[in-house]
Amino acid sequence: MTTSPEIYFHVGLGKTGTTFLQYQVFTQLKGIKYIQRTQYKNAKKIIAQGGANKYLVSREFDQQLESEVRKFAATYPNTTAIIVFRRHDTWLASQYRRAIKNGFTYTFNEFIDLKNDTGFFKIKDLTYYDMILLLEKYFTKKPIVLFYEDMKSDPKTFINHLCKKIGARVNVEQLNLNPKHQSYTKQQLKAMYWLSKRINLKKERIFKSEVVHFLHRLYLSIWRYGTLYVAKMLPKRWFSQEILPTRENLLMVKNYFEVDWELCKNYIV
Repeated sequence: MTTSPEIYFHVGLGKTGTTFLQYQVFTQLKGIKYIQRTQYKNAKKIIAQGGANKYLVSREFDQQLESEVRKFAATYPNTTAIIVFRRHDTWLASQYRRAIKNGFTYTFNEFIDLKNDTGFFKIKDLTYYDMILLLEKYFTKKPIVLFYEDMKSDPKTFINHLCKKIGARVNVEQLNLNPKHQSYTKQQLKAMYWLSKRINLKKERIFKSEVVHFLHRLYLSIWRYGTLYVAKMLPKRWFSQEILPTRENLLMVKNYFEVDWELCKNYIV
């Protein structure tokens, strides 16, 4: 009789230290086979081929969470999901900065609209507790719920706690605990916003040919990263328009989702 392997599926969220975990922690774990994020499309096949008693799959989802979880659960319903939350206001601010860096030109009020819910991010996209219920719905095992703030304040304790939850081992003293990606400055983001108003820098797939698509991505990367580099040396007065959310904007987000945040903080497996 073949014993089914234990499967852990780290589903995100994005902007919650996902890259740090994927490249500086998960790759160093012992006692569990880690399927790299670049191999996510082949994860089911790799697990089906066997060779390990325990697997860790990692990808990051935000608005795609339900569709991806549903597809994975159709094959492996006994999976334990791992999800990392970040306080709503700081999470949304980080998502907005990433959107600007990637060539989007939303104002913050177009990015999230708490009054009419017409923004790029909908209220349901920030209702974390519903995500927990979604994971409980599709998987037979309760999810492991973690918090970015704990990772930020005490990464060693966070990593040891995660390892205990999934039955893995790691020597935290040998890990590189520096952030994988550094934040971009306000000056750099303003420059990107200014340029994106004039050139479409979004990484959209508009060509079917792989070669042409690659060349288009290269063209965009030259503009995007060139702008981010040069912006650091330009006079601040060149980019005077304020684009980042104000303290009042973020306080409104924090207050709106306060009950949801407390529900998640009190979730116990």
